[in-house]
Amino acid sequence: MAKRKLSTFDRLHADQLNRKQRKQLQQRLRSADPGLQIVHPDAAAIDAGSRSHFVAVPPGRDDLPVREFGAWTADLHRLTAWLLSCHIRTVVMQSTGVYWIALQEVLEHAGLEVYLVNARGTKNLPGRKSDVQECQWLRKLHTYGLLRNSFRPPEQIRAIRTLWRHRDRLVHDAGRAIQQMQKALISMNIQLANAISDISGVSGLAILRAILKGERDPQRLAQLRDRRIQASEEEVAASLQGHWREDVLFELGQVMEAYDFYQKQMATCDRRLQEYLAALPERERQSAAPDQEPTQGSGKKKRRRSQPRRKNQPTFPLQAELDRVFGVDLTRIDGIHVITAQVILSELGTDLSAFPSEAHFASWLELAPRRDITGGKVIQQKSRESKNRVANALRMAAESLSRSDSYLGARYRRLRARMEGTKAVKAMARYLACLVHRLLTKGQEYVDRGAAYFEAKRTERDMLSLKRKAAQMGMQLVPAS
Repeated sequence: MAKRKLSTFDRLHADQLNRKQRKQLQQRLRSADPGLQIVHPDAAAIDAGSRSHFVAVPPGRDDLPVREFGAWTADLHRLTAWLLSCHIRTVVMQSTGVYWIALQEVLEHAGLEVYLVNARGTKNLPGRKSDVQECQWLRKLHTYGLLRNSFRPPEQIRAIRTLWRHRDRLVHDAGRAIQQMQKALISMNIQLANAISDISGVSGLAILRAILKGERDPQRLAQLRDRRIQASEEEVAASLQGHWREDVLFELGQVMEAYDFYQKQMATCDRRLQEYLAALPERERQSAAPDQEPTQGSGKKKRRRSQPRRKNQPTFPLQAELDRVFGVDLTRIDGIHVITAQVILSELGTDLSAFPSEAHFASWLELAPRRDITGGKVIQQKSRESKNRVANALRMAAESLSRSDSYLGARYRRLRARMEGTKAVKAMARYLACLVHRLLTKGQEYVDRGAAYFEAKRTERDMLSLKRKAAQMGMQLVPAS
């Protein structure tokens, strides 16, 4: 059901601030006594930096309500002791850079409640001109409950997130090494990439290692090809005829050593990642209540497709670990691969109760539209740049649905027909985010209705729209004989 547009009377009497009221609120905040309700009376604020931190406590708690502490560990403990002596319970600081990480760990270990806020929510508010005034301004905003705490997963999930992000960087470094190997071959006119699509495969690496050992005969090198290679032995041998340069061969050897090192690091990282995943508790599979609607439809349960193992996928059975931890199989959703599910686990964890609804979850992922409303009218609507890893993974999952013979594939193709590519990808990624939130919060399994069901429902909606327009014009639709 479409949301009813508010009238001017309802808008003015609703619990939202117009432009004049926001300006009055800013003036009240800059005054000594804003007259607002105090939400956090025992609040302090920290402006974290690389060399030192500025800390502000309420006036009257100390002779110097604003102090500067160093960034060393001893100074962090001294800062915490000073806050406890001032009877502080909550501390707020901005999530800029990485300087706040060690500070938050020390404060939380001492029993203080830390509010980590996004700097985007405070930069548009006036009132601060220096580091000293910055921490005082943050404390004032936090005292009156005008700052929202950022989402942070539990400690176990943060450890998995660290390992997974590190592994992702190793994958990218290995990819750059492959590009450098291909560049070295092309500079010697070795057109191996034209005969073998992946030079980092079994055949490609075997040929490269033989070249580095001193083999130059194209026929002997071509015999190292795997029998599954589509290119013939003669074609591979022809692509291996070039002019050998010692300087480029030296470069190729250095790059091969780097590539092997990255592969070794990834294997070590996979073993540690498997240990961390095994330590996570198992989540029981919840059965949906009888009065709840299925996640996608009441049809024949979709059978899990055997997804082939990707090249950079972890060596251990990651799919089984994710099913055990999540309690549901996210890969039943078309477009979501096991790697996408692992990104969701490492960035968010298994508990999405911090997001009250699917709309809140999509908004946090920056997949919801941003609208500027003035006078009850939308004057501007544009997307905001975001580097959220879960949102990027869902965008890639949405793009993979272009040829999927499923309900989601038909829905994505319909969106592509109605709007431009980037908007369609974002809209489909938002729908996938809603499905993920529904599965992880309600424990329902995904059921695919198929592309034919979506097309039938779309035809039905089009017929209802045509009948409604015909009725408004005093006409009636008659089916053709």
